[in-house]
Amino acid sequence: MSEKFTGSFTQQEPICQAGIDAAIRVMRHGRLHRYNTVADEISETAALEEEFAAFTGAKYCLAVASGGYALGCGLRAVGVGPGDTVLTNAFTLAPVPGAIAAIGAKPVFVEVTEALTIDLDDLAGKIARSGARALLLSHMRGHICDMDRLMAICTAAGLPVIEDCAHTMGASWRGTPSGRHGVVGCYSTQTYKHMNSGEGGLMVSDDPELMARAIILSGSYMLYARHRAAPPSEAFEKVKYVTPNVSGRMDNLRAAILRPQLADLPAQCARWNALYRTLERCLADTPGLRLVDRPQEEAYVASSFQFLLPDWPAERVAAFLSRSAARGVELKWFGGAEPVGFTSRHDSWRYAAAQDLPQTDRILCGLIDMRLPLTFSPDDVALIARIIRAEVSAAFQGGAEPVDRLPLAD
Repeated sequence: MSEKFTGSFTQQEPICQAGIDAAIRVMRHGRLHRYNTVADEISETAALEEEFAAFTGAKYCLAVASGGYALGCGLRAVGVGPGDTVLTNAFTLAPVPGAIAAIGAKPVFVEVTEALTIDLDDLAGKIARSGARALLLSHMRGHICDMDRLMAICTAAGLPVIEDCAHTMGASWRGTPSGRHGVVGCYSTQTYKHMNSGEGGLMVSDDPELMARAIILSGSYMLYARHRAAPPSEAFEKVKYVTPNVSGRMDNLRAAILRPQLADLPAQCARWNALYRTLERCLADTPGLRLVDRPQEEAYVASSFQFLLPDWPAERVAAFLSRSAARGVELKWFGGAEPVGFTSRHDSWRYAAAQDLPQTDRILCGLIDMRLPLTFSPDDVALIARIIRAEVSAAFQGGAEPVDRLPLAD
């Protein structure tokens, strides 16, 4: 009898009791807006910003409504505007080029390597040719490139780097936290990220004028003095009358839910990585399947798992995916011709000009992606690996057909 997985790839752990208790306190007093405080009260949002700044080692932090808002706010804060060119990874998710297009700028995509990171040779060439105003660097699915080399390239070109750390909260490169190499780091607290408030985002920076501009952009009005992880008041003098309000504040309810999760984050990261290593070990040496190399300098947080089916024809990949799904294993394919759910590729984003990216296209054609929620146990992950291994082996040997042409396993 064929094994079948019956768990959910989208079920997260419940909010911890400390987060529930904090949320109830906020709901009982009713002051959900971050600036609605009494007497000497420190709002939950201001406290979260202080704590996250300390966690990352940043001077300043701003909590916002979503990770996508953080990206757009970061772009505006470094001075990107309509008509400017912004470089970004060709392998990413739609909110990244969407943030560029939403402010009227033009996304130009940089090729991806088989390590699923930005191609630094292609980056250097496109900086020289494109006249780019900034790099919006996506640490897509938690894979971090050689940040020392990337920053050397961008610093030499005078190109500001905005880091999209939606998948790397708690990760680092050579001991430097993700988000702390560029001029600003942007994080997400959407349900499927490393902390869960449904939606939410955080920004960190050491640049006082940039962060003052971001705080005004987020909708502080003239209440910026209530921020505790903010630059001094003089940093706001240059920007407060000329920076538009593009309101995207985080509220106290979400901040209350997040603060206990931040305290637990290192332990949660260790749990994700244990699941990842189990899956990696169980899939090692599977014929037809290539694991993604992780450099020693990268301390990752593996809340998802990727592998490559190099040079497989599309119909064979589709057959593998359908057979795996019939056995309860929900996988995503970045090589599909049409967007599905959250998964899309660069030629789906038609608000960006079509671009020739042969290396990226070849890699995405065989790129398979899977969530690793903390509701999985090590035994769950071992079962999932056995199913993947069996179906890859069957497909690689040429005997697999799409599941709708085969009887379901007993």
